[in-house]
Amino acid sequence: MTAALVSGHSKVLSVGDTTYLDYGTILEKREGYGPQGNGVNGLLLHSALAVEPGQGQPLGLVWQKLWNREHRAKPPANETRQQKKQRRAEARKAKRARPFEEKESYRWVEAMMTLEQAVASSTRVIHVFDREGDIAEVFDQVNELSHTGVVVRAAHNRTLEHDPNRLWEKLEAQPIAAYHAVDLPATKARKARTANLAVRFCRVQLRSPARLGTDSQLQVYAVYADEVDCPEGEDPVSWMLLTSEPVTTVDQALTILKWYGYRWHIEEFHKLLKSGCQVERYRLAAEGMKPLLGFLCVIAADLLRLTYLKRTQPKLPAETVLSPVQMQVLKAKATRLPKTLTVQWAVESIARLGGYLEHRRQTPIGIQVLWKGWAKLHDLVEGWQLANLT
Repeated sequence: MTAALVSGHSKVLSVGDTTYLDYGTILEKREGYGPQGNGVNGLLLHSALAVEPGQGQPLGLVWQKLWNREHRAKPPANETRQQKKQRRAEARKAKRARPFEEKESYRWVEAMMTLEQAVASSTRVIHVFDREGDIAEVFDQVNELSHTGVVVRAAHNRTLEHDPNRLWEKLEAQPIAAYHAVDLPATKARKARTANLAVRFCRVQLRSPARLGTDSQLQVYAVYADEVDCPEGEDPVSWMLLTSEPVTTVDQALTILKWYGYRWHIEEFHKLLKSGCQVERYRLAAEGMKPLLGFLCVIAADLLRLTYLKRTQPKLPAETVLSPVQMQVLKAKATRLPKTLTVQWAVESIARLGGYLEHRRQTPIGIQVLWKGWAKLHDLVEGWQLANLT
């Protein structure tokens, strides 16, 4: 992981999210895999990706957690309707009674606590979570940490302390502080487009749930961005962001929006892991999957960094993304070398190793081609090092 790398920054974002690794109806080597609905088995992987807060450059993985859900015992064959109702009620009660540390939602707090210890105190780590991370324990825990902050997209219209309004009504009543354009990447549900957002912000105190005790003070800043003039047929953007970071000016509010926008990097990472590295095609025992997953995740993070630099800073020296040995291998494989070896040259050279055709320069470099090229480069580097052993 890259805890040492991010320690060179005064502030860094940790963008977190969970993905489901679907291994279908795998029956053999089933131990260590768990149910995910629709009769399939698989694993859950939570990743925290470090991102530079100024330009959004991915830096690498800083934390991961892998686990599986337990298979439920089959109900008795002669179970009556009343017994089924009672069994389910008891299961719900037992689930609520579990300690927070044993629940899946603990992963959000666990990431915060782990990085607080792993990263030097000179680096402030701002965790960026989507709506699944909107749990009271996150805002409670951040008060206990010295160099950790959060930006969380709200999922709940929470009750506020000392205020008759709920969260959304409170922010909708605030004056519009600015209009801000945001580029939205394409997803399965929408095309890429630019959204014009009306931005409001203020400080709020969330009502603490009884399970946290009466002393918990959940004071945060809320930034509400609501799309205006949304194109017909599109769902308007509406982001309610809760943050531990001070937001008293328009610039600070826009910074929070920018940071939340970088959350898309974790989606790109998961796409690289699944579509590029094809992590779900392997059929190993769960214990064997763990080291393989670790290896593939490092590659996916490297490829994400490569592709982002090619898009944003293609003229940077190739040494920015390649080791000296990797440089030697790619130069040896090249039929001709440009005067300046840049990041763009490095990515295109790796893609050619993966089968990218030189005469199709107008065709975007695909994820699988880049993955194949990176894997081949890894093999070539090993061969180069063995051949040059003294």
